[in-house]
Amino acid sequence: MNQNRNNLLALKLLRNPIHFLSFGFGSGYMFVAPGTFGTLAAIPIFLLLSQFGTLNYVVIVSVMFLAGVWFCGYTSRALGVHDHKAIVWDEVVGYLITMLMVPPTFLNICAGFALFRLFDIWKPWPINLLDKNVHGGLGIMLDDVLAGVFALVVLHLALNLLM
Repeated sequence: MNQNRNNLLALKLLRNPIHFLSFGFGSGYMFVAPGTFGTLAAIPIFLLLSQFGTLNYVVIVSVMFLAGVWFCGYTSRALGVHDHKAIVWDEVVGYLITMLMVPPTFLNICAGFALFRLFDIWKPWPINLLDKNVHGGLGIMLDDVLAGVFALVVLHLALNLLM
């Protein structure tokens, strides 16, 4: 019952632009696997940002991270739930980290997607430690940032081994 109330409240909050961003442009409201749909929402952003060069990419993703700490915390407080499943901005930023300096080919996009989702769901140490012990907007964002870094390292190792 409480979850249904939270879901109705979250749907109402979609009208607020801050919450709309926290919910990954609404992608967090898919009935199944909202984190996966949040990651899918990041793909067009990656394709756009990949055109701006590495320095601009890093600056924009860093700003997205810092803004996400604030607005994911804001949305979490408004919902009264830490890291509500509909909050998927952290997946957007985590995927963008995964794809840093990765050529935007179909195969690379799919590999980055799979690796990021793997680390985000699996949460190996120290990702699980951050997930359990850091709260608020920073806690919402940090575990996905680290999952993105893990996926980034594995993806670049794979790309370098295959080339």
